[in-house]
Amino acid sequence: MSEQKESSVLFSLKELMNLEEDRIKQEEDAKAAAAAAAERARLDEERRKRDEEEARIRAEEERRALEERKAREEAARLEAIRQAEVEKARVEAEQKARLEAMNAQQQHERKLAELQHDESKKKLRKTLYGVVAAVVVLGGATAGIIINQSQKAEQERQALADQARQAEEERKKAEQQAKEQQQKIDSLLSQLTSAKDEATRLALQKQLDEEKAKQDAAKKGGGGGGRPAAGGGAAKPCNCAPGDPLCSCL
Repeated sequence: MSEQKESSVLFSLKELMNLEEDRIKQEEDAKAAAAAAAERARLDEERRKRDEEEARIRAEEERRALEERKAREEAARLEAIRQAEVEKARVEAEQKARLEAMNAQQQHERKLAELQHDESKKKLRKTLYGVVAAVVVLGGATAGIIINQSQKAEQERQALADQARQAEEERKKAEQQAKEQQQKIDSLLSQLTSAKDEATRLALQKQLDEEKAKQDAAKKGGGGGGRPAAGGGAAKPCNCAPGDPLCSCL
């Protein structure tokens, strides 16, 4: 009986020891699992913070890049506006100078036509006086010759008046063409000023350059709106008074 009791006690002690070992092992496993979980959590937190910092840096870089791009675009837009205003002022000044020159030329031609008209009237009066004298002295045959001369003088006066009227019409036509050309250039300058992308600005600048070239060609080829040549292209003899400083024949 005592051996059985000892065996039973030993068995119980062994069971208790096994249970204690299992408990200790479970505690150690739990601690290891908790430590691993804590390490994973720490690593996850570090990774999260690192990702957030990288995202913040990327966002900041993108923001700066966007601001720099907007600043460049704004600077380019302002420069385009400034260039357009300078160009518009230059074109307007050239257009004004051209119109003033045309007006001065037309006024000069009108004055010359008036002088020639007055001279023709004087010649006509002298001729008429001569007609009366000729009728008295020479009779009807000589009077007819003088009357023909009077008619010729009147025809010359009428021709001068027609030339002056034609010159005025050409001046008005040239002014209208210049005005339409300027309006086209102003419209392109306005579009260029408000253009938002480089491709549109380049296209508008090309059109603007073409229109300016046309305008320059018109200035060089149009002259000052002078008197048209007689005979469909033959040069008209100069009728300027001697010493006239505005004479276009000089």
